[in-house]
Amino acid sequence: MYKKLNFFLILLILFISACSSIPKNTSDSCSIFNERYLWYKYAKKTEKKWGTPIHIQLAIIKMESDFDWLAKPARQKIFKIIPFKRPSSSFGYSQAVKGTWEQYKNETGNTLATRTRFKDSVDFIGWYTDKSNSILKISMKDAFRQYIAYHEGWGAYKDYRNNQKVIKLAKKVKNQSDKYRLQLKKCEKRLNKNKYIIF
Repeated sequence: MYKKLNFFLILLILFISACSSIPKNTSDSCSIFNERYLWYKYAKKTEKKWGTPIHIQLAIIKMESDFDWLAKPARQKIFKIIPFKRPSSSFGYSQAVKGTWEQYKNETGNTLATRTRFKDSVDFIGWYTDKSNSILKISMKDAFRQYIAYHEGWGAYKDYRNNQKVIKLAKKVKNQSDKYRLQLKKCEKRLNKNKYIIF
């Protein structure tokens, strides 16, 4: 009885650690999905549901958290040494803030969604980019402008040309997105063959 219980506990710990650990090479989409095949299924489902290309989903997560499920903004410091509060409530893969995450849950009905789950994080990115498309008329394939809207918010988007920092970040997202897209061409056919995994 106890041996069986211990065995299942070990399996559970291994499963949780495998799901939550950061992929070894976060700059390569094929490498990411080789390690986390279910992530491909979730990203593919998001692309089909919202129209957000997989390579843009990955590029946003790469920039926001580098695939760290527990990522948070660094604490501000008083006198450069004393840890103070964090600058925002951003958290998880997508670095969604609490208020926008609650809006996402309310609008989609995904009330059990959590920012530490990859499946929910890519769905959130799909929802957000779809709204950016509706509100700001930004193409779903425009990684540069989609990221600016994601980073700045829909209201502040119109002033982004005065923000060189976010322009620089958006260029990085665009470049990473292009790399992911080219990489996916080499492995997408193989990834699509596993049709029977439930997700």
